[in-house]
Amino acid sequence: MKLGTPLEAAKLLKRYKRFFADMELEDGSVETAHCPNTGSMLNCLVEGSLCYFSRSDNPKRKLKTTLEYVTCTSGMLACINTHRANQIVKEALFTGKIQELSGYSGIASEVKYGEENSRIDFKLSEEGRSDCFVEVKSVTLAEESPEGLIGYFPDAVTTRGQKHLRELMAMHREGYRAVLLFCVQHQNIEVVRPATHIDPEYGRLLSEAVKAGVQVFAYQARLSPDCLEIEQPLPLEL
Repeated sequence: MKLGTPLEAAKLLKRYKRFFADMELEDGSVETAHCPNTGSMLNCLVEGSLCYFSRSDNPKRKLKTTLEYVTCTSGMLACINTHRANQIVKEALFTGKIQELSGYSGIASEVKYGEENSRIDFKLSEEGRSDCFVEVKSVTLAEESPEGLIGYFPDAVTTRGQKHLRELMAMHREGYRAVLLFCVQHQNIEVVRPATHIDPEYGRLLSEAVKAGVQVFAYQARLSPDCLEIEQPLPLEL
């Protein structure tokens, strides 16, 4: 996915009040950017490190810049704009790049479903096939291990994520295909695992969901200042 105007580089100073990030631009000035990530951003905040941001020409926006990429404690870049995950997954669905989800001509976004007042990220449909409900989760947390760089989800306790797993299990019981897709927006992650050390209930529900028939896939994104796109599948250790 081309990002239109290429992202600009800056130095990350701090993130605060969840939605604000101060950056030092190349001319030495300080800019406050919108931080489009409600999570903890664990291991993604290194003060004084390289970051990338986008600009908006929307006159209604109070903050004209958005924090997009940050340098993590691993030294690698991660896209912390959680909205980007759905954008690049949608593009990959249309182009057939996610092999396990190819063959659907109908691709609808943000469809109401379930018993807990939820919206599914994507509902896929094709004549002669059961509808497929796809929930996308952005993975930015990485931890070093002897096996390499491990990606984890979630980076904080997520009751919303737990609800989505219950909804997916319910859709599978009703005869639909239910899929959880981890979109890994972090460079050099080699495998994805549930962060049971952070949210044990999410890990328990994920295990239950897999046993119930919910399918789980992980795909890594390629990051550059002018492009962000789904690149390759990653192994899962559930």
